[in-house]
Amino acid sequence: MQSKQTPYLALVDIARRAKSQAAGLPGRQEVKPYWTGIGFSLLGYRFVAAMDEVVELLEVPQYTFIPGAQPWVRGVANVRGRLLPIFDLAAFFGGSLRSQRQQRRVLVVEHEKVYAGLIVDELFGMQHLALEYAGHAPGDLLEPFAPMVNGQFELQQDRWLVFDMLALINDFQFMDAAAH
Repeated sequence: MQSKQTPYLALVDIARRAKSQAAGLPGRQEVKPYWTGIGFSLLGYRFVAAMDEVVELLEVPQYTFIPGAQPWVRGVANVRGRLLPIFDLAAFFGGSLRSQRQQRRVLVVEHEKVYAGLIVDELFGMQHLALEYAGHAPGDLLEPFAPMVNGQFELQQDRWLVFDMLALINDFQFMDAAAH
């Protein structure tokens, strides 16, 4: 004699068969924390600046020379109706820009009353760097850079130095733009 299956038992059987053939949920993936900054090169080094320290990225604008200023002060540019002082960051550190003019970019920083455009050799855009590769500032830096670097990321053969824009704009020599 054949036993008649109740609707409930039929549903239980369907659920059992569906479970046995269902794909499992994906495994848990470890989420690694990242630090994001703006990557740029200067004097042969790769730097990264915190996203909240750079307010804008520009091609080098036309600027007007300012007589009586330090040699690293290039001039002043009108950027959307606002006067932006333009500084050659390589010259400030005692070097000269290495890239072709069309590769150079301006990092615009604004903090409290300081609004400045810093010319760098090349821009690499946003860099997402895993915090597991973060380290202290290296000891083999050129002296002028040392106060402006507060860490580094080492990835395979690339070393990204963390450039502290606030340390730069708080530096007495940087703020003393008048020629002596």
